[in-house]
Amino acid sequence: MNISITGTGSYIPSMTVKNEDFLNHDFLNLNGSSFEHENEVIIQKFKAITGIEERRYATNEHTTSNLGFFAAEKAIANAGIDKETLDYIIVAHNFGDLTHGQNQGDTLPSLATRVKHQLQIKNPKCVAYDLLFGCPGWLEGMIQATAFIKSGIAKKCLVIGAETLSRVVDDFDRDSMIYSDGAGAAILEATENGGEVLAHESATYALEEAKYLFFGKTYDLTATNTTNYIKMAGRKIYEFAVTNVPSAMAECLDSSGASIGDIKKIFIHQANEKMDEAIVKRFYRIYNEEMPENIMPMSISKLGNSSVATIPTLYDLVRHGKIENQQVENGDVIIFASVGAGMNVNAMVYRI
Repeated sequence: MNISITGTGSYIPSMTVKNEDFLNHDFLNLNGSSFEHENEVIIQKFKAITGIEERRYATNEHTTSNLGFFAAEKAIANAGIDKETLDYIIVAHNFGDLTHGQNQGDTLPSLATRVKHQLQIKNPKCVAYDLLFGCPGWLEGMIQATAFIKSGIAKKCLVIGAETLSRVVDDFDRDSMIYSDGAGAAILEATENGGEVLAHESATYALEEAKYLFFGKTYDLTATNTTNYIKMAGRKIYEFAVTNVPSAMAECLDSSGASIGDIKKIFIHQANEKMDEAIVKRFYRIYNEEMPENIMPMSISKLGNSSVATIPTLYDLVRHGKIENQQVENGDVIIFASVGAGMNVNAMVYRI
């Protein structure tokens, strides 16, 4: 028995927000003071580091679970399965359903239950639950689904990563330009042949690292509201990621039976273009190899960082030939890898 990704789907919101749309923002330092540079310079530096030119935001009428539902419909259709045969629906997110204009997350009922409701699945044996694991949440959901199938308690699982980060950002924080909205989904099922999960690896670092991403106050010290927003210690996250993700990828590869030369593509969480390049270069350095050209598909320049949605969206786009000069074929060995709040790290080696 193999465990195969038999279908994928993604939903990319229609609202495009370009870097120049932030020119009139009042960006502030942590202490509430203004930056010495004009916004044009701040945005230029931001693009040089992150690679982001534009990002997508959900339209006002859609919530995170709506985006997850749209991606799920496509994945189910792509796999050609009966939705009533699903054993699990796992939805990875971080902030629940967020109504436009509010940033209080709604998780009652769970987003997975909401997706199942929108799919109109009648089968009560289709178990739906949410997963909170930071940006690596979708990949952790895939790892859990793999375990369910290996154990024999499931044959088909739907794993979704969905987020509306645009609704939890502090407009006075220049990091707000990083975040975006979207959803990606995959069907993982037991098959006689086809693709195969070869290995996976997960870790949580929860000492000093636990507070690298957190909910905090606005940088506008004159504000009287008590609203919290997503905040991060960017430099510490970068140092953590380039140190710990390559080793996790290597441990995963070493236990997979595949070699460094077998890898055709690396699908890494779209957090920061320079950081992702540094991670992959360090990964190859472990094997005394140079990072091959075209090994790392990227979508961050146009889609931004949609957290749990980045990897499944990217894989779906490449799988369906929607990213220029990037494709995968049956038999290719690929790696999924992610890092995020927790701090959590994970990786999976998969043969298509």
